[in-house]
Amino acid sequence: MTVFEDLKLQYKIGGIAIRLIFWNLLLFVVPEVVFAFLKLFSVQIDYLDYVGLSSNGVDLFWKPWSVITYAFFHSGIIHVVMNMLMLYYVGGLFTTFFTQKQLLGSYILGGIFSGVVYLVGYTFLPSLVDVNANLVGASGAIMTILIATVTYQPFMEVRLFGVWKLPLWQVAFFLLFVDLIQLPMNNTGGHIAHLAGALFGFIYIKLLVNGTDLSNAITTILDFFVNLFQPKKATPFKKVHVNPKKPVVKSQSKIVVKDKSQQQIDEILDKISQSGYDSLTAEEKEFLFKAGK
Repeated sequence: MTVFEDLKLQYKIGGIAIRLIFWNLLLFVVPEVVFAFLKLFSVQIDYLDYVGLSSNGVDLFWKPWSVITYAFFHSGIIHVVMNMLMLYYVGGLFTTFFTQKQLLGSYILGGIFSGVVYLVGYTFLPSLVDVNANLVGASGAIMTILIATVTYQPFMEVRLFGVWKLPLWQVAFFLLFVDLIQLPMNNTGGHIAHLAGALFGFIYIKLLVNGTDLSNAITTILDFFVNLFQPKKATPFKKVHVNPKKPVVKSQSKIVVKDKSQQQIDEILDKISQSGYDSLTAEEKEFLFKAGK
């Protein structure tokens, strides 16, 4: 199995957190390579100006998409790597209790809410937020996922760096404390977005336990667009086709083969859930990749 096929398989079976990581990395690497190449021809374009969320709310009139796109772009390699490591970690904690669709919905809604509060913060704190600031990064959306998990299960124990065993609320408290004390120092807009994301995570879970799932709005919209571009299924009764009768023995043999293949797939998926994808042998990865085609 090639590296590309391996990545393709991990994207397919890895869940929403892995797919979000893939998209964030892709949207960092591709523009960096393209615009670095264009610089060789003296073409100077800062693509973050077009996808980042400007602290000047007037800019929303010509780039309204930025209230969402900013949460998928990053300003440097350290920025994107740290955020993606955090997303991988908290995404796994979140999906211990909630669904993949709820993870996606909370990420997007948390990013939007953080962006809106960032703009409001500029309006009421103009002396703290630079008028020319341009917000990028998934931190606010990731804070939503983290605080949502903490709100639902605050005493869940986690290991930091495989050494310190702490309740999850203490980790969240430390991160929020750092944002609060750094609020007036530097990157004020970023810290506002982090705190806003945390607030939304708290609100999201409180509403969810009372029966209101805000993420349904996002998943419904996404499902609509996915179905819109899928080929429509042929309507029934337009054609009459009679399949020739097959011997019972052959039919039974096909069913047996299918059951054995499905059994092998189930065993591999159980192995992934218990020991992780990296525990698979090369043959198992190859079989799972072919079965998914």
